[in-house]
Amino acid sequence: MNARPALWQNDYSPVSAPQLGAWSPALTVSVVVPARGGQDKLDLTLAALAAQTYPDRLMEVLVVDDGSLPPLRLPEIRPVNTRLVRVEDGWGISNAVNTGAKAADGEIIQRLDSDMVTCREHIEAMARWHHVTDCLVTIGMKRFVPEQPLTPEQVHRAGHLNELFDLDAARPSSTEATIEKTDGLRKSRNPYHVCTGPTVALPRDVFHAVGGLDPTVARGEDTEFAYRLAMHGVVFVPEMAAQAVHLGLPAQHRDRERAVRAVQPYLAHRIPLRRDLRKDRGRRWLVPYVEIVYDVADAPEQVVREAVAAALDGKLQDVVVTLVAPWSRLDDSRHSLSDPTFELRLLREAFSHDERVRLIDEAAPSPAPIPFRYRGPVDVPLHRATLERMIESVQKDLAGVLVVDLEDGRTARLERTSALGRALLLTGPDDGLDDGLDDGLDDGLDKVVETTHGVRHEPPARYWPTPAEPKPAPAPAAKAPEPRTTPTETPEKTPDKTLLRRLKSALRQN
Repeated sequence: MNARPALWQNDYSPVSAPQLGAWSPALTVSVVVPARGGQDKLDLTLAALAAQTYPDRLMEVLVVDDGSLPPLRLPEIRPVNTRLVRVEDGWGISNAVNTGAKAADGEIIQRLDSDMVTCREHIEAMARWHHVTDCLVTIGMKRFVPEQPLTPEQVHRAGHLNELFDLDAARPSSTEATIEKTDGLRKSRNPYHVCTGPTVALPRDVFHAVGGLDPTVARGEDTEFAYRLAMHGVVFVPEMAAQAVHLGLPAQHRDRERAVRAVQPYLAHRIPLRRDLRKDRGRRWLVPYVEIVYDVADAPEQVVREAVAAALDGKLQDVVVTLVAPWSRLDDSRHSLSDPTFELRLLREAFSHDERVRLIDEAAPSPAPIPFRYRGPVDVPLHRATLERMIESVQKDLAGVLVVDLEDGRTARLERTSALGRALLLTGPDDGLDDGLDDGLDDGLDKVVETTHGVRHEPPARYWPTPAEPKPAPAPAAKAPEPRTTPTETPEKTPDKTLLRRLKSALRQN
């Protein structure tokens, strides 16, 4: 396998997969087929897998029976290395796929639904990319066809899918239109959207690194899993040669409005990039949009309190604040006012009960699944508009890191988690790309991010706008001259001076 290439965003053009039928596979593949009932459809799925061009010695199939009644059985026509795995605990597709992946021996995990019939080259087409590099996720194609009477023998003998199905009349998946509009996902802003699960292949190590599928997600579990893969830094490759048909129309085609509503609350909590699902004011979400990280080991309490208050009171409130300090060194024993950990103890008590503030000893290499992370000096509190404007800036061109060069020589930065994930994949052991890490973590990773997503430096004025200059007070209006008075125009309470003089003169004469 070649070294992991530094691909730009999701443009996999520099990677060339071997030509079908003209190469020698070497990696083992475990095809995980979650199933609940539907024995007849499963028989057709296994018959198609038994006719694959991928070598039998390198492929195993694990059918995961998710509590079927009656229990599923393995048919006569099936791949040579096929096992039936029964779910002992839990339920649902996610749990079934995880169960199969844990039992798998293959270096590649290929997830395939139990109501799909694949073309002969399907597994070979998906797996060939993973022989080139191990940072890809391949996505197979599918079309929906009406159920029709077929036997496993017919499926096994067929050389092409069009011998069995009217592919011209088949309903294409909506993801194919997205793939076409985005140049095969090369120009897609969120390529994980089309990674919807029925036929997906990825390295087993990557599957387990992101934690597998989430069994608590009853709807949209494949999209949520693909989102976490994106945060891990993978590149998504649609494989047009990996054709398959789905037997029957999916549930969402029968009641699309209800199907969409069923998925929304699960994705709203777990995919922060779906801003359209987070319009309710004042809500808190399972996965925040931004993690704000401050190193507070030596910071005065008041400085930290001001920084946290500013962070939580910004225009963008879908955030969590992480305070990094040696919290684990603090015990609950009695301590004096002169204790050297006095400031940390105050901070721990001030924030330990706030659900939007986390106290950790060391920041993680990546904030995944949170899509953005802000890091900056704790004594430079965020302006109300800082995060909102930083995200607006990086979303224009999907930049990986935005570095704001503060006036005192320090920096503040917004990091894209998927770019960090890619950099961490590329700077793994034995890849030859970690030579620059001796310059410091930020410098080393930024060198890689520069090649995959771009790093931008900008001045602070836009992100920390100064208060508007106070407008000068208007000049006082010129004082109007007092009107000349006559006996008939005497202002109120103003005596007539002429009359007073006359009275004084009359008194003197008397």
